[in-house]
Amino acid sequence: MLKPILLVEDNPRDLELTLLALERSQLANEVIVMRDGAEALDYLLRRNAHAQRLEGNPAVLLLDLKLPKVDGLEVLKAVRESPELRSIPTVMLTSSREEPDLMRAYELGVNAYVVKPVEFKEFVAAISDLGVFWAVLNEPPPGSLRLQRRPT
Repeated sequence: MLKPILLVEDNPRDLELTLLALERSQLANEVIVMRDGAEALDYLLRRNAHAQRLEGNPAVLLLDLKLPKVDGLEVLKAVRESPELRSIPTVMLTSSREEPDLMRAYELGVNAYVVKPVEFKEFVAAISDLGVFWAVLNEPPPGSLRLQRRPT
């Protein structure tokens, strides 16, 4: 069974575009969407509304920086501090080009920091490339399931 992709995005337009781009990359992984950082942490830590979800971590965490309730940097910090979560590949997917955000994300252990392109075609290409990288090219941590692409 393929591990899901966890997408944490509060902007409806960016969410729709990201889902479209992931679909076009033909990944077979389920995409689980959370709209704020608190909900993402509840999902990852299997608490509150997500206490009964199946065990296991997502294949990759696509995390917006500017989120309601708990921002992306705080989510990243919590993920990296948790022994059960710290090996999850995490990609900061944001519109922020601010150097302090970039520096802090890398200090906290983000695997990649991707600035969302504003042009539709560029955005779709960037997300598709991310999906292919994490699903096909990246070697997951020992004990993880290797992701497979759908036949084309």
